Amino acid sequence: MSKSRAEAAAGAPGILLRYLQEQNRPYSAQDVFGNLQREHGLGKAAVVKALEQLAQQGKIKEKMYGKQKIYFANQDQFDMVSDADLQGLDAKIVALAAKVQSLQQSCRHMEAELKELSSALTTPEMQKEIQELKKECAGYTERLKNIKAATNHVTPEEKEQATELCDAILEGYAKSKKQFFEEVGIETDEDYNVTLPDL
Repeated sequence: MSKSRAEAAAGAPGILLRYLQEQNRPYSAQDVFGNLQREHGLGKAAVVKALEQLAQQGKIKEKMYGKQKIYFANQDQFDMVSDADLQGLDAKIVALAAKVQSLQQSCRHMEAELKELSSALTTPEMQKEIQELKKECAGYTERLKNIKAATNHVTPEEKEQATELCDAILEGYAKSKKQFFEEVGIETDEDYNVTLPDL
């Protein structure tokens, strides 16, 4: 056994007595070992030995439940609590539970707000986005201006008239529509993969 482990084992009865009095609830030796092992570095054998020693001294109580021993603080050391005191404590518990629930709800609301704000653009990012959109709009405006200034536009009405005329000619034409267009020199929107926007 290392020196620090031996020192921890020597102080185990005091540590365990204090722990059981503070918690004031029953524990098995395994539970006590699991709860205090990291904090105090107590081995399981030291915990079992210290609990048995404290029980023999009458500082704590032990009870057998099947094959397992349960240890708890000696209740004689605690003051008697009246029913009125218990009711007062119960009311305090209810009030504190309501406060905890309210605080949890407030925390959830703040977390949601923080998440929303974190995903929002910052002022510099927003200004950059606005500049990019203005630049994009200026490009579209320039394109629209050039389209409107062009003199070789075919209006939808003119296109419809031309289509009707071609259809009338094709009724008596022996070749395909595509061959007719090639012979006459008609270029269609489809030849250039042009799709007109809906207005």
